[in-house]
Amino acid sequence: MNWTLIFGCLAILVYLLSPWMNIKTVQRVIGITLFLEIFYLSGHYIMEWPFPTPIILLQLLVVSGLGVALGVCFSKIWPLPLHKGFERIFRTFLIIIPSLGLGMGLQILLQGAYATQAIYLLFALAAWIGSGQFIKVEDSEESVSNSKIASGVS
Repeated sequence: MNWTLIFGCLAILVYLLSPWMNIKTVQRVIGITLFLEIFYLSGHYIMEWPFPTPIILLQLLVVSGLGVALGVCFSKIWPLPLHKGFERIFRTFLIIIPSLGLGMGLQILLQGAYATQAIYLLFALAAWIGSGQFIKVEDSEESVSNSKIASGVS
């Protein structure tokens, strides 16, 4: 419970203080969390998984919020390329592999040795979804808009 509150306060601070976190980012976090809550609730009734307590539901919200925040920060540093190709694949590996490691650390801190949810996978999935926030602008579009500005054409 203590780590959940600490990470929850950290997530709130990141979302309040960061200029990159907007309403679209919050909607992603709520959507991911809602999907995960429905997934674990249906898993309880269909496959007899343990019932998710309010603490577990809060942990799902915190983990998805921190994961999306990590993905948005990564996306600001390295925006998503417009065209499909090797750069997108390499970029995906560079966000997923470290986020799996960070997610394992969150798993141990939040749920201990006997976890009932795959928090490390949820964190990596949220980071990957959040990493599509910013998209790279092509150089030709940039140069066209810069030349229009320089010539005074709107």
